[in-house]
Amino acid sequence: MKQVATTNLRDALAAFGKCVCDGARLMIGVPDYETYAEHMRRMHPEQAVMSYAEFFRERQSARYGAGSTRGFRCC
Repeated sequence: MKQVATTNLRDALAAFGKCVCDGARLMIGVPDYETYAEHMRRMHPEQAVMSYAEFFRERQSARYGAGSTRGFRCC
C-alpha cells in the first residue's frame, strides 16, 4: 500500500514538474519540440516532422524575424 502511494506521488510530482517547465519555456518563447512532433503525427500524418534543429531554427526565425536588418521584429 505504501509503495503505491509513493509511486502515485512521484508520478504527480513528475507531471507537475513537466507542466512548470513547459510553462516556463513558453513564457520565454521556447516551444516544446515533443508537443510539436506529437501534434504533427496526430493531426498532419501526411506531412514530415521537422528535426529538432529545423524546428529550433524555424521557431527562432518566427520569433526574431528572419531577414530583419536589426535582428529583431518591429512592433
